[in-house]
Formats: sequence, structure tokens, C-alpha cells
Amino acid sequence: MTHPLENLDSAQTVQVLPRHLAGPGALDPRTAWAFPFDEGWLFAQTDNGTAAAFSPCLRLQTTYDPQPDKPGKGTWTTTAHQAPFTPPDFTPPAWWITFDATTPVELLHDVHTELLDLYLEDRHSDQDRLFQEEMAPYEAYAPLLACGWSHDVKTDGTQTFLAPDELGGVRHQYANGADRPAWRAWGGFPSEPHWTARFSFGTPTTLVAALAASLISTEPLHRTVQDIPVLTRRALYVTTTTARQAPSNTLAAPPPPAPASGRTR
Repeated sequence: MTHPLENLDSAQTVQVLPRHLAGPGALDPRTAWAFPFDEGWLFAQTDNGTAAAFSPCLRLQTTYDPQPDKPGKGTWTTTAHQAPFTPPDFTPPAWWITFDATTPVELLHDVHTELLDLYLEDRHSDQDRLFQEEMAPYEAYAPLLACGWSHDVKTDGTQTFLAPDELGGVRHQYANGADRPAWRAWGGFPSEPHWTARFSFGTPTTLVAALAASLISTEPLHRTVQDIPVLTRRALYVTTTTARQAPSNTLAAPPPPAPASGRTR
């Protein structure tokens, strides 16, 4: 059976689900981070695309390091420091998050939007949720289970949640392991994922919950056909096509069943 994407021009714009297989999209640091740069957040970007941003308190740092010749095409990194961070300060961060540059940019946006919310809550209260957040791990992965993701627990201290198509996953290291991240998420074949995200121990669980909510969102992502990973295209649902329409006898794949509601941004 011919898949709809096979009948479309490579420059055709489509809307697709599930999100974890959509491809990275437009890699604009300002869009991915969504910080209020007109309100004291610092931003800088070099001619080669490398970018960095700092919160006004200098405790949060985000960077984008494009490396187009490497498998992940570069890295998005967020670090949080107990005290203001100023280069060349080499004090280890309290926690960190990394995303491959091939991660769908909408997932990055949703995680950093939640990070901004945490920052603002701390700024306008006596809380310190950036470093003392108390959300239980279950609250991060329960929405995945409600949407049909499978659950497998290992005796090595990990539990893994796989998407119904088995081409996306979230792994939780529930027993502290210094050599492993607390959370790892990916899209694509587990042995060779399109993208990987990692959250260190100490990262607020609400940021993991934001990623999970974005993964299961039923809001489709806009992509050109040429930007969608080839190996998993047949697992995608094409919800809408725009411009350079395919022949009228081309049928779009049906959308997936709507999952239970979860917070999305």
C-alpha cells in the first residue's frame, strides 16, 4: 500500500503525527527557548549558529551548539546553578538537560516554556522550585500510560515507556545511578533513534512532565516532506497537506485515536 508521503513533492508542507517522528523542524533558538528577551534575559548568537541565553539571575543557562556533520546534528543544553553562573565558571551545575539538535523543536519549546514558568514562580514567591521541586515521578509518566504507552520495569532500576508504535520512548532511572541520566527520551528505532533527550538527577520532574505532555499532544506538527526522517515515515499520519497538492486520488492516512487529555503548550 502506498503511503501518502510517497506521492508528495519533497517541498510539500504537511501536518503530521505522532510528534516524536516528525523531524526537527526550524531550528531557531529564540523560538525553541521562548524566553522574554525584552525583560532582562540575555541572548547571543554567532555567525555559525551557536547560541546562548541566560536568565536575569544568571542561574539558568541554555546553549545551542550546531554540529551538522555529527549524527545528532548538534546539542541543545540547559543547565541550572545554585549560584549565579558567569563564564569561565566551571562549577558543576545542580542539574542539566540535553537534546539532540534533531529533536522536534516543538518539544524543546514546551520544556523551556515550563522552565520559564518555574523561574517566574520562584521569582514572585518564596519558593525555589528550580532546585526543590517535589512533583512525584508518577505524575510525569501517568499521561503516557493513559495514552496507551506500554510499561516495562527492569531489576536494574529502570522503567521504560514505549509509544504504541514502539518508535518512541521514555526511560526513567528510578534507582539513583551516577553514570546515567534520571530520564531519557527518544524518537525512532531504539537502537538508532532520530533524537535523544536526557535529564540529569535533580532536574525538576515538571520539566519531564512537559516533555511527556508534548509527546502525546494531538496537535500535529508542520513539516516539509524532505525534513521528515525517511526510515519511519510509514508510521506517520498525514493530517493535512498544503501547497503543491498531491493528485486527487491520493488518500491521507487516518488520524490516530485521540489520547486522553494532558497538558500541552
